[in-house]
Amino acid sequence: MGDPAEDVTYGGYLRLDRLLSCQEPRTGAHDELLFVIIHQVYELWFKQLLHEAALLQRRLEEDNSAGALRTARRISKILKTVVGQLDILETMTPRQFASFRDALGSSSGFQSAQFRELEAVLGRREFPASDLRDDERLREAVARRSVFDSLLRYLRLQGFAVPDAALDRDPRTPWRADEDVQRALLKVYADESGPAAEVCESLVDVDEGVQEWRYRHVKMVERTIGAKIGTGGSAGADYLRSTLFRPAFPDLWEVRSRIEEVPVHGA
Repeated sequence: MGDPAEDVTYGGYLRLDRLLSCQEPRTGAHDELLFVIIHQVYELWFKQLLHEAALLQRRLEEDNSAGALRTARRISKILKTVVGQLDILETMTPRQFASFRDALGSSSGFQSAQFRELEAVLGRREFPASDLRDDERLREAVARRSVFDSLLRYLRLQGFAVPDAALDRDPRTPWRADEDVQRALLKVYADESGPAAEVCESLVDVDEGVQEWRYRHVKMVERTIGAKIGTGGSAGADYLRSTLFRPAFPDLWEVRSRIEEVPVHGA
């Protein structure tokens, strides 16, 4: 028998017949195809981000510094790519978007189940009851440890004094910035060249990447529809603006103003 791999073609392996048949614009407007493709690509990247976040958590909880660092850096690179795609979407003028906007009906980017799940993986716990009721994957993500919970386990394995209360907490509850955790983080940052500090900084990059995406998304919506109500009845840019500057890992940001309290090694 021949090698089954010899029968695999580029188009067959990537299922291009199925992939390229998934774009079905509802109008004859030229720019609707761009809108469809951009948002489908977003969903593919969200799928990959969830895949990488699961690996990141496993590597953190296995005390795998190098692996966690590589995975966090990949997540940050993907987020940069997601943000960059907005440059393409912003080539569409308000009038061009208006030419097919009515065909979107009640659909809205706020309905992205994968992005809600990603938010939950990163630590968000306060979702509308309807979202939790209708989305089993979201319910499961909310009940699991978040990326920051996994980071705390990693730091304990690295020998830092992460309090038991932080490790044993109910992962379904929202995380609040914690003084004892921040004291442990000050010890982490006392050795900037250590693996724990590098891992923490890589998660700051991830957090910043998500916040950057939110900001660019706000500006893109403002450029496209101004102050209008968003598709699906959402509050459009006003709602998006309210989500800005909500870090997933608040302790990693708050501790920065106190880092000088710990002497730098070798100083």
